[in-house]
Amino acid sequence: MIADHDCYSCRAEADLPRLPPRERIAVDDHWRVAHAIGTALPGWLVLVPRRHVTAIAELTDTEAQGLGLWQVRLSRALHATVGCAKTYVAQFAEAEGFGHVHFHLVPRMADLPPSQRGPRVFQLLGGEAAESVTDDAMDQIAQRLQAHLEH
Repeated sequence: MIADHDCYSCRAEADLPRLPPRERIAVDDHWRVAHAIGTALPGWLVLVPRRHVTAIAELTDTEAQGLGLWQVRLSRALHATVGCAKTYVAQFAEAEGFGHVHFHLVPRMADLPPSQRGPRVFQLLGGEAAESVTDDAMDQIAQRLQAHLEH
């Protein structure tokens, strides 16, 4: 795998066997699924290419095929495990240290206030640490998702 050691995703990839469940919900030859860090929304996932890629256009055809399958499988798994009404999918990769392409799969719960729906859901990412989903809660969600994905 091609890696950039200044990249958060590449550093995680290099430490894959030792990552906690929240950082390796699912892994195949091309993609890794992790719970987003610094979010107040339980079940907010990121789908990350296992090689360093900084633009969607750099994905191989095989990676692109897997991308679509993963987005649907993860949306179904989120619906089954956290009970979301729908799943948002977004990709920016613009934050400092996070230029590695990653797709946000955001569970939109039925009771999410209208003021946080659509792109405004990003208000729930990068906030105060006290508001963030705990590591233990992310690991529990990861284990439920893993069990669902294995079926």
